[in-house]
Amino acid sequence: MRIPFVLFLLIIIASCKTETKPVDNTPKEAESLMAGSDTLIYPEEKYFKSIRQITFGGDNAEAYWSWDDKQLIFQSNNKAWGMECDQMFLMNIEENFKDTKPPMVSTGMGRTTCAYFMPDNKHYVYGSTHLADAACPEVPLRKNGNYVWPVYDSFDIFVADLEGNITAQLTNEPGYDAEATVSPKGDKIVFTSDRSGDLELYTMNLDGSDVQQITDELGYDGGAFFSPDGSKLIFRASRPKTPEAIKKYKDLLAEGLVEPTDMELFICNADGSDLKQLTFLGNANWSPFFHPSGKKILFSSNFEAEKGFPFNLYFIDIDGKNLERVTHGKTFDAFPVFSNDGKYLAFSSNRNNGGTRDTNLFIAEWQEQPNN
Repeated sequence: MRIPFVLFLLIIIASCKTETKPVDNTPKEAESLMAGSDTLIYPEEKYFKSIRQITFGGDNAEAYWSWDDKQLIFQSNNKAWGMECDQMFLMNIEENFKDTKPPMVSTGMGRTTCAYFMPDNKHYVYGSTHLADAACPEVPLRKNGNYVWPVYDSFDIFVADLEGNITAQLTNEPGYDAEATVSPKGDKIVFTSDRSGDLELYTMNLDGSDVQQITDELGYDGGAFFSPDGSKLIFRASRPKTPEAIKKYKDLLAEGLVEPTDMELFICNADGSDLKQLTFLGNANWSPFFHPSGKKILFSSNFEAEKGFPFNLYFIDIDGKNLERVTHGKTFDAFPVFSNDGKYLAFSSNRNNGGTRDTNLFIAEWQEQPNN
């Protein structure tokens, strides 16, 4: 499940304005926002050789690459596209949607989350609430004065083709099943479920068989991704320890809610063994993704923030060493995903949004630095 970040930003950027440098959008051709438009890059962002903006309104996130790196699938609630809540959209990587709308490849019913290409490049796996209700579910913003995420018990995991036709339902347990991603080995799916009474990680085969529980500690485990060789998992987690924190977590979960403001990153083998906490930074550390080398993690965090923002991207080695800041925005950078060939990074950002709360997709041309 992605953070409904526009709601989060209602809390943390009410007085913020965009700090990015203006971009010249006078030419209407797509090339005006293709590689080389360095006005979208902060001077300190040395890993970005060039960058281009893909979407231009609404909340757009979790753009995941096809296995041949020719397409991306992402979720959006862009009202200009007729969306009331998140649905899935497909794009070719050379496209942007300043003046056009991409094809929707979900049902248009319920709310969707976390689409990920299957190995054949012709299908994708995603979470959806549409079986319970064709309408968008209510999105709670606060509980007892604190920001919360909903974990809808109506989410199940489906497979669909690129025309939007559902070809399989992979889960039908009571409760929350979502946040599915696929191993680069092409053999397993990892997902989050509360079927045990807590929010834990599970793996299954591509057809939904052989479900195995991976984590079993109290707290929310989610947003997991496999390493490039499929041997490890990186994910975000909360770990309430005090009696008060445990009661609060359990009470919220009983209402289908979690409070995401205190999360750290954890890493383990794909079978759940050798589980280790990777970050000890405080605040919210989340949306981790493996560097193509498999030796580092790129993730989003607000640990340096005093008032909840900004969120920026950071590197950390898989042994927890060599923390390094990668982006230098003033509001929100998150959901980093490397292309399979390692040449590009898709991510979501509030940069160049004209002072609005829009979160758009960007593709950066990646350049490695010495000693990486």
